[in-house]
Formats: sequence, structure tokens, C-alpha cells
Amino acid sequence: MSNNDQSRTVAALGLGAMGLPMATWLAAQGFPVRAFDIAETRMELARDAGVEVFTSGAEAVAGAHLVLVAVRNQPQLEALLWGEAGIASSLDKGSAIVVTSTVGIQAVQDVAARLAAEGLELIDAPVSGGPVRAGNGDLLMTVGATDEGWALAEPVMQALASNLVRIGDQPGDGQKMKTVNQLLCGVHIAVAGEALALAGKLGLDKRKALDALMSGAAASFMLGDRGQRMLQAYDEGGAEVKSRLDIFVKDMGIVADACRAVHLAAPVAAAAEQLYLIGEAQGKAAQDDSSVITVLAPEA
Repeated sequence: MSNNDQSRTVAALGLGAMGLPMATWLAAQGFPVRAFDIAETRMELARDAGVEVFTSGAEAVAGAHLVLVAVRNQPQLEALLWGEAGIASSLDKGSAIVVTSTVGIQAVQDVAARLAAEGLELIDAPVSGGPVRAGNGDLLMTVGATDEGWALAEPVMQALASNLVRIGDQPGDGQKMKTVNQLLCGVHIAVAGEALALAGKLGLDKRKALDALMSGAAASFMLGDRGQRMLQAYDEGGAEVKSRLDIFVKDMGIVADACRAVHLAAPVAAAAEQLYLIGEAQGKAAQDDSSVITVLAPEA
């Protein structure tokens, strides 16, 4: 491997709904990608897409100075870095870790401080846009990074994001912006379910109602995207799982924590959070988040 190749090498750890399409997109753009996931099925998909896969995170990060991390939450992030098979000790000093997940403001700040003490840089770069856009380099990425971290990660982030926003110069700033983003996304999905449930209860054809709504002032990205899957929520097996309902249990919990920390009332976000929690209690955690419509209207 040439020095130029090594400087472009990216280790992609976590090949879930967002991690896999990001890894395959980077590989398609000519970045050498070394990938790992604990799920063999995800590794197979990455391999089939031409991504080089490894049997452990430590092996995957060997020779990579930039590590792209897509995990579900803070415990998974900390286990990846410092658990029994943690990668932090396998990284060269000066390496950078790009956290693309929504794990919370304080979580990223704590992890960044610990990594800095070990000579490692954390770039706080949560993404938004969904798996399809992740596979096309069309994400929104809101970044909190030092000048050094930004310089290390910018080429990779530019490849992944059609809208790359450096919102602040410290880890945690990206999470702050993503928290604001998720407040809106979580509310938009919940209210889309509420609107289409109402259309159904009023005896309207929900597909026609969705088409009409998307042509007027009530249109939103989440209504158009999740609305289509809400129409499938009552089918056997439900809609294809592109974003699990329990992701928004986590994310709306992060929103609630952030609001409490600054003493901001957020009654609409709180109502949406309750809807996801009810769905989780009903056994819908692993279903697509569009299944919130069935929480409100159990029958089609």
C-alpha cells in the first residue's frame, strides 16, 4: 500500500442500516475501506459489495488513520473503543475516529476527552438522511471538530455528505445540532402517523390522502418517506425495516435529556416520545418506525 493509499484508508466499524451503505459508497469512490461488524450477514453484504472485511475491529483498523463508526448508542461506542475487543489500543497516535451515530451530547464529550488523553482525535459527525441517501453520498452531516480533526476527516466527510456543515469546533457540537434535527424528525414521523390514521378513520383512501398532502403546504420529507411505509404497515410482516422504531425511543430520549438540561419545555417532543415508548411496549421495537401508525390505529 502506498503512503497515499494509506492516508485515504478508512476503517468502517458497524455495518448496520447506515454503516453499510456509507462503507460501500466510500469504496465505490475509490477509498480503500476495511470493514467489520459483529453480524456475519452484514459482513457478507459488505463483501458482496466489494468492501474488504476483517474478523475483528482491531484487524480492520490496522493501517487506517481514520475510523468511521456507526453504532447504535453510547454503550456500544464505549465497548467498541475500550471493551474486551476494543480498538483504541490498536490505533496509532494521531488517528481520528469519526462518530456518525446519534449517541448524545455528553456521551461524545466524555468519549472525546478520554480519546484525547490517549492521543486520538474524535470528530463528532452525526448523519441524517436514511440508508438510501447514505448509499449515494447524499447525507446531511453536522460536524463538531477541532481544526486538526476537520483536516483529517474532511475528504471522507465530503464524499459522504451533499450537505456538510461544520456547526462548531468541539466534539459535542455535532450532537447538539443532531439533537435539534431529531426533535423535528421524531415529531414529523409521529404526526404523519397521526394524520394518516385520521384519514383512515374518516373513511378516506390513505394513499390518495397522502398524495394530496404531499402536493400542498402540509408536505414534509418525513411524511413523504414514512407515509409510503405507513401504507404498508398493516400488511403481513409490516413495512420493510429501514429505521427501527427503538432508534427513535433512543433519540427522543436524547432530545428530552437535552431539553431538561437547559430547562426548555418541549411538550410536542414529549408527546412524540411517548408514542414511540408505547410502540416499544407493544413489541414493535424492531419494526420500522413507520409502525407508529399502528399504535394509534391498530386496525387498518
